[in-house]
Amino acid sequence: MLLIDAHLDLAWNAVNWNRDLRRPVSEIRLAEAGMNEKGRQAGTVAFPEMRRGEVAVALATVLARSNPRGQTILDFRNQEIAYASAQGQLAYYRVLESLGTIRLLRDAAAMDACLAGWGADPAAAPFGFILSMEGADPIVWPGQAREWWDAGLRVVGLAHYGPGAYAHGTASEGGLTAQGRELLALMHELGMVLDVTHLADESFFEALDRFPGPVLASHNMCRAITPGVRQFSDEQIRLLIERDAVIGAAFDAWMVVPGWERGADVNPPCFLRHAVDHIDHICQLAGSARHCAIGSDLDGGFGAEQTPRDLDTIADLQNLAPILRERGYSPEDIEGIFHGNWRRFFRRALA
Repeated sequence: MLLIDAHLDLAWNAVNWNRDLRRPVSEIRLAEAGMNEKGRQAGTVAFPEMRRGEVAVALATVLARSNPRGQTILDFRNQEIAYASAQGQLAYYRVLESLGTIRLLRDAAAMDACLAGWGADPAAAPFGFILSMEGADPIVWPGQAREWWDAGLRVVGLAHYGPGAYAHGTASEGGLTAQGRELLALMHELGMVLDVTHLADESFFEALDRFPGPVLASHNMCRAITPGVRQFSDEQIRLLIERDAVIGAAFDAWMVVPGWERGADVNPPCFLRHAVDHIDHICQLAGSARHCAIGSDLDGGFGAEQTPRDLDTIADLQNLAPILRERGYSPEDIEGIFHGNWRRFFRRALA
């Protein structure tokens, strides 16, 4: 079944971790033998596995944070440097497009054409990438959003982890900045989509109040199942349902299973069925499967050591179908979760 994945940090893995995503996952793991950094030797995403898993379309990110402390590989001393890093990631997507590996999808018609190509020849059709920015720090000033729009950027999350230039993100507290409010207004004018993933609660509620355009949550789970500020409360989920948003299920184990700790020697078991618990919770709140989809976040700074045990590569997302079927979901519901809900959303949002 065709699958749309709403969150893959593909360029970050290629440019920052020097991974050749044209090679199979097994070869990438072998090339990283001896690397002890978290996520190394354990990658789950590459183009051969995406094709085997029928991941026809993805929200492909550019990701760079502005943080003067510069504590991680994601953090840069100022927004100008973050911009340069994100532009390098964009250059990676552009050269892939020139080679015919991908197609950057700027509107709904391009998405439909891409999916039709996969229906006709899934072995050779190019991947369709909708360009997304995870944390808006690479937009150096609000007006620069126009430049990014012209470059193909269609989806923006205002913050990642910690406070950013435009909003407060995960593990911080606070609302939007003055520049964040200005950026939201311009995003709406341009036709950009707001991704509320990673927003601190106060920033989340303020952003929804201020932004009248299309809203999604690319990769989020449920606080009612796995407590913690990274997940959404039922109140937040209901607000997104009211906005006809779609929420992508993530497959980062610490978001899926309560008590799972990153780096711990022993953790509770985590399987794909636990991720389906979150999908089902959202469906129960909504009264339908209309608002659930996939936003895997696979290889988002971690690897198979931090995914469900029955997920070795992204191709294993196909194994969600029988689990959903066993839970009583109809073929139409499952098709919606795999690709139909994102397709409907972007047909409207990118019209």
